[in-house]
Amino acid sequence: MSSGKGGVGKSMVASNLATALALEGKRVGLLDADIYGPNIPLMFGESRPPGVTGEAGAERIAPVEAHGVRLMSLGFMLDKEQPAIMRGPLISGILRQFLEQVAWGTLDFMVVDMPPGTGDAQISLVQTIDIDGAVMVTTPQTISTGDVRRGVRMFEKVNTRVLGIVENMSGYECPHCGEVVDIFGKGGGEALATELGLPFLGFVPLDPSVREAGDTGVPTVIRAPDSPAGRALRGVATALEEILSQAGPR
Repeated sequence: MSSGKGGVGKSMVASNLATALALEGKRVGLLDADIYGPNIPLMFGESRPPGVTGEAGAERIAPVEAHGVRLMSLGFMLDKEQPAIMRGPLISGILRQFLEQVAWGTLDFMVVDMPPGTGDAQISLVQTIDIDGAVMVTTPQTISTGDVRRGVRMFEKVNTRVLGIVENMSGYECPHCGEVVDIFGKGGGEALATELGLPFLGFVPLDPSVREAGDTGVPTVIRAPDSPAGRALRGVATALEEILSQAGPR
């Protein structure tokens, strides 16, 4: 799950996508690769440090499990206000450790929440494991879609297919009159997908239930499954599953 830009709701989409898949009975892991801004623990309402499993001499890190999803994040290992101050090589080492030294078990899906941009974390990931592809998250306005376009080109350069684009914050429905207001515009993500010849995975509206779910640590697809955002996020998960089933192995 990538964006090329911060502040577009990428972590929210990643957490709800992973949870939606888990609700279908899939075995799902969620790796928080956003080393500088690890928000996955908060979004799942978890602060427990990960445990250790395995025999002496062959111990591995045990992921934290919440809402049916196996989680790993640097946020579990830092104090609440402790910043992650580190350079690229150390980031690459942490991601490799999370991929290779965590007892994920057998998974049907591994969702990775990437940091913004096109830097060390993205390159390290595609060089370490063979991934099925990237899902790009954008908001409708041009300043966001432009960064996502650059992110798509980055994945193309490292021979990683882009599975589709999600448009987040797409319209707000007034709870009093029902009028939909396109606060950030509308259709920018869909237009970008058409321009680049990529699947469009869906619109996710601005919805107070998303904020409430994030603050309480219960993903929207569980806390408010019938809200506009809850329905949209489940639709994104369904669309992505269909694309992966049709695409086959790389």
